[in-house]
Amino acid sequence: MKLTPLALLCLPLPLLAAESVDPVETITISATRSSYPVSTVPATITVIDQEQIKQQLATTSDLSQILGNLMPSFSPSRQKMTANGETLRGREPLYMIDGVPQSTPLRNGSRDGNTIDPAMIERIEIIRGANAIQGMGASGGIINIITKSPSELQHQVKLTGVAPTAGGSDTQSYKASYLYSDQFDNMSLVTGIAYNKTGLYLDGAGNPVGVDTTQGDTMDSDSVDLFVKTRWQLDTEQSLQLMVNHFDLQGNNNYVLVNGNAAAGIPATSKEGETEGKAAENKVTTVSLDYQHQNIAGGSLSLQLFGKDFKSMFGGSRAATFQDPALGSNIFDQSQNVSRKLGSRATYFKADLLGTDVDLSTGLDWMQDTTYQQLVMTGRNWVPEATFSNYAPFVQLRYDGLKNWIFSAGGRYEYGKLKVDDFTTLASSNSSFVEGGSPSFNDFLHNFGVVYQLTAMTRVYASYNQGFGMPDVGRVLRAINKPNQSVSQFLNLQPVVSDNAEFGFEMADDLYRWQLSYFQSDSDLGSRLQADADGIYSVMREKTEISGVEFEAELYLNSDHTLGLTYANTDGQYDSNNDGRVDRDLGGVNIAPERLNLYWLAQWPQNISSRLQLSQLMDMQFNDGSSFNGYHTVDASVRYDSGRFGSWSLGIENLLDKQYITYYSQTTPANATYFAGLGRTVTLSWQTAF
Repeated sequence: MKLTPLALLCLPLPLLAAESVDPVETITISATRSSYPVSTVPATITVIDQEQIKQQLATTSDLSQILGNLMPSFSPSRQKMTANGETLRGREPLYMIDGVPQSTPLRNGSRDGNTIDPAMIERIEIIRGANAIQGMGASGGIINIITKSPSELQHQVKLTGVAPTAGGSDTQSYKASYLYSDQFDNMSLVTGIAYNKTGLYLDGAGNPVGVDTTQGDTMDSDSVDLFVKTRWQLDTEQSLQLMVNHFDLQGNNNYVLVNGNAAAGIPATSKEGETEGKAAENKVTTVSLDYQHQNIAGGSLSLQLFGKDFKSMFGGSRAATFQDPALGSNIFDQSQNVSRKLGSRATYFKADLLGTDVDLSTGLDWMQDTTYQQLVMTGRNWVPEATFSNYAPFVQLRYDGLKNWIFSAGGRYEYGKLKVDDFTTLASSNSSFVEGGSPSFNDFLHNFGVVYQLTAMTRVYASYNQGFGMPDVGRVLRAINKPNQSVSQFLNLQPVVSDNAEFGFEMADDLYRWQLSYFQSDSDLGSRLQADADGIYSVMREKTEISGVEFEAELYLNSDHTLGLTYANTDGQYDSNNDGRVDRDLGGVNIAPERLNLYWLAQWPQNISSRLQLSQLMDMQFNDGSSFNGYHTVDASVRYDSGRFGSWSLGIENLLDKQYITYYSQTTPANATYFAGLGRTVTLSWQTAF
């Protein structure tokens, strides 16, 4: 397993790992870095490789669903355009594409999981838990999507059809993608296009799933992805790589919402009709330019410049928040987030510093994020334009001079400055004048890690890391309803710093592997979302404590059959009365349920392979009186590789046609968002390369 330079620009050396714990396996840290045995790493990342992606795409193209199927500490998918409420280890992860941040923390629209088509993904690297080296936004961990890499001359075509077993023509979905790759003398290229047309979803009872007319929906939508990555080998020691990805997902507004009844357990549905306003949309362009030099003063240098342009349109309404007597009565409006990022990363690595057993990684990161939220129908700004500038030098050391021991330590200095001009809030917030300002923050974040190799097959590890992030500045600013406030003095703009500890034990041999880990993540001034009376969420700044356990195991019955299990249980509380002690449970919008995943992988004669997986979400009781009724789903897929005639796959999501209400809908019950999950859905795909 190899990690590309793009990925490694944002990964600290002591925090690299892989799914396998084979003690003789090494991780190649790109051509400019050293290779370390996996057993020397004090934490793990989950690498979802191309084969696993193919297996999951046989039943679903929902990235959040894929992550949850393979990593139970990730929250269950909402099955919508939004990722609000989808957390990793109880905190929000930072999505990246080839190391470029996709999240919009200044006004978090929670659309991070829908910024690229799966056809362009080579693998996904997930770092569980925050770490000091990652920078802003990685309080729950990193989800780094690695795009396709150039190869020898090849054309790839994939066609997919999707339909529920109880549906008609309006429920059918169609997907097509094409990738072209080639290598020349000193240059390589991969480029592609993907198009998806998604129909109406049906639940386990055969009824239309309710359309999310506020946050946006992936059903009844069209999407297109344009992708290009090219690499130049300048000489034997230097290379340059350019990646551009443009993704546009837009709803069709062909259905209107029919409210459910959460108290009676009746889910919301949809009926034909034109939704008022503009369609919900995700439109994002991601660009990165990467330079590598393999020999500078005996070490390696990696430079990355990146940019991102992001627009996310939400559905509209006549909510009280949008009303303004000066503009009339019963005003319909809808909002759009606009975010633009520019940034750079410089990383220098040198092994055996000054002839010692110490490896050094150091560098400097810079990023500027400008974000605002506009009301597109009336031309008002709901959230004023805010620009956040961040500078962060870091250093990371690794020592392996003692037999069977590995030590690592590092620090990252974060300096951030937020600039907001004078602004006036909406009329619904009393048209309050707010004096602008440029508050700045700084913090030194550190980490430590240790690994002890008990035997050739067994290791234990422990690590401590600090994470850094901003609260949802936009939610805070737009909620100000008192006059003569000042941005510079507003406490809720202070950053979120979390202290994260993890302990792990791993064992592996030719017959099995298993891993057990315990984690704890505390923040003296956390950031929690709480729904207001109108259903719009506000940011609450309170002490939070999160802890959990994860367990993974695989049993290799023989070379053709593998049984697997993954389990996670996360618990979180917050300080509801500001007395310095946590006393209330974090709800479903902040914390994932206890979850057990089981799977069976099989390789059959005649180039046939299969995967059968079960996901069980356990019942939960919260001390605020709310609850969650757990449910289970079963997915199955089979693939036939015919050689010259391509590869065929048949997958069935929710094989037993289970009728259930999604985790988010149960734990945040509201009639308009009380959604059922997808019923039994069949996916047929054909893929060929020539």
